[in-house]
Amino acid sequence: MNSKILIICGDPNSINSEIIFKAWKKVTKLQKERVTLIGNFQLLSDQAKKLKIKIPLRKINNINKKNDKSFLNIIDYPLKYQKCFHVEDKDASKYVIGCLNLANKICSENKIKGFINCPIDKKLIKKKGIHGVTEFIAKISRVKKYSEVMMLYNKELSVVPITTHIKVKNISKNINKKVLIKKINTLNFYFKKIFKYKPIIAVLGLNPHNAEYEKHSEEVKQIIPAIKYLKKNTNIFGPMAADSFFNSDYKKYDVIVGMYHDQVLIPFKNLFKFDAINITLGLKYIRMSPDHGTAKDIIGKNLANNQSLINCINFLDRLK
Repeated sequence: MNSKILIICGDPNSINSEIIFKAWKKVTKLQKERVTLIGNFQLLSDQAKKLKIKIPLRKINNINKKNDKSFLNIIDYPLKYQKCFHVEDKDASKYVIGCLNLANKICSENKIKGFINCPIDKKLIKKKGIHGVTEFIAKISRVKKYSEVMMLYNKELSVVPITTHIKVKNISKNINKKVLIKKINTLNFYFKKIFKYKPIIAVLGLNPHNAEYEKHSEEVKQIIPAIKYLKKNTNIFGPMAADSFFNSDYKKYDVIVGMYHDQVLIPFKNLFKFDAINITLGLKYIRMSPDHGTAKDIIGKNLANNQSLINCINFLDRLK
């Protein structure tokens, strides 16, 4: 297994270069040998100058050659731009999609453990049926529908939303027994594969107070039947009422499964801030990203927190 730590630079209009430069300076010498970027060499060079961060950059064209730890090594990907922190959307979109496809190809062909992509504005990759990077990677990796899982991980707790980046009005129609079973089976299998133990999983209901278990509620028609089916091979409990669950009950479980994005991400981010990473389960390799966005409001201000990217690098480096 190739030990390289592959990082996609992500959205060119973002804090990504700043967190990459800061993280590279803090990682170990051995990790410096392993870290390889996919991005535009000239853009990164210009952004480093703009940020007044001195960083030794070098182009490479072969992922399998040993890196020189004295340099931050970059597989150069073409990008049309005029200002180093303002790239037109059409050019940024082409660049981001190209980098993601290249990373998928490299991981698939060179048996690399996986890659880290720095934050990406979702509008750059949004197409029919694709609402975020998780879904985009699943599609280009040819993963079966509903078999990809977005997991936010901290060593104390992980959370998984069944639906990810969709409008609230569309959540209910996307919650059904089949989807729940597929997603939770993927979660259970890959969690055990990565962490070497079977997780204890709690499932939240969709409605306030689980709709008091009314016979036409999603809890009674979809969620409870799915949990009953999964109990044969999974340490699973629920549905739990979501309104008070994160007071203290969450501490009994390894993973909390919610029905929609903000149901689990808001409490999770309040608990762990930047000390977390986003992991996509269900792929042939591991895909991760820092647990934050592009932070366009602080671009070029040298204020970005690199902790989540360092967490990603450390996690990927430790994987067997």
